Amino acid sequence: MRNWTAGLGLLAVLGVGAAWVMSAPPNPKSGAFAGMIANANAGEAVFWAAGCASCHMGAAQDPLVLAGGMAFETQFGTFHAPNISTDATHGIGAWHVDDFARAIQQGVSPSGAHYYPALPYSAYAKMTPQDVVDLKAYMDSLPADATPNMPHDVGFPFNIRRALGLWKVMFADDSYHVQGDLPADVQRGRYIVEALAHCAECHTPRNALGGLDRSKWMEGAKSADGKTNIPPITPKKLDWSAADIVQYLTTGFTPEYDSVGGSMVHVVENMSKLPDEDRAAVAAYLLALPDTP
Repeated sequence: MRNWTAGLGLLAVLGVGAAWVMSAPPNPKSGAFAGMIANANAGEAVFWAAGCASCHMGAAQDPLVLAGGMAFETQFGTFHAPNISTDATHGIGAWHVDDFARAIQQGVSPSGAHYYPALPYSAYAKMTPQDVVDLKAYMDSLPADATPNMPHDVGFPFNIRRALGLWKVMFADDSYHVQGDLPADVQRGRYIVEALAHCAECHTPRNALGGLDRSKWMEGAKSADGKTNIPPITPKKLDWSAADIVQYLTTGFTPEYDSVGGSMVHVVENMSKLPDEDRAAVAAYLLALPDTP
């Protein structure tokens, strides 16, 4: 009996040790952007495609004042979007581009703490280095706001930040879902949809721990608070032409002349600021998606 007890104790210690190692925040990719020349004008398009303002605009609802504060109710608690303005104290004005990249692509703060996946870092991990640099340059041109950040309202055990490292091991898949030899417009659409606009974060269902069910890609899902249904956007379920999709992303009107509502209002506002060919690329990607049975 003593041997069994000792053995179980040893296994428990080893298990805790392994979990501690696996949950450690990844090391920063130091110098990954050294020598790159930033283009703030190009970064503006990345800003809109990535939907930064949709979550981080402040109480004034000015999309260029990223004061944060918006609340997002989920089954795990309520998350509050942080201030990502250029304020050096309450925002990210003091961040180097390496800090910025580590945050949006690895989900790790400059101090080494895990971020919750309310920040879609698994999607942003697919962003090109140039787009990361350009986005940071554009955001550096926006006004500062000194609004303090609001703490998340998340209970035990989800308030244990270290455990998010294990969540990342299990669910933070930064690979493209749609693979293969794709036409150029579909490749561009895939980049916008899967990396920048992170459409799957809302349109793909999640498991009990909040990981995306990639076997049901874009097949529709419950909203994060569980109160509404987010529609599927695969070809068979959406049944829109490419022109219909482009029209919707440009004007907010469906083929039936219904108008966009809910959180999609911000998405359409963002997409309408992109070049026409980018909206056409999004349509090409959506129409190329395989339908699951």
